[in-house]
Amino acid sequence: MNIQLEKSKLMKLLEETNDESILASIKKIFITQKKDFWDELTEEQKFEIEEGERQIERGEFVLYEDLMKKYR
Repeated sequence: MNIQLEKSKLMKLLEETNDESILASIKKIFITQKKDFWDELTEEQKFEIEEGERQIERGEFVLYEDLMKKYR
């Protein structure tokens, strides 16, 4: 399946319709299908992000500007 071609066909159909029920149905699909990126991360990825947040809270970080000064 050529996804770009399918998208183009769907966009054309969407542009041509004036049926509000079709538009509402499509909108509902997108709203219910919206996923939180967090739910798609592995447990290891979640742990690493949370650990990074804990390090920031403890002040264990270097500002970007300071890092750049060091290596210029």
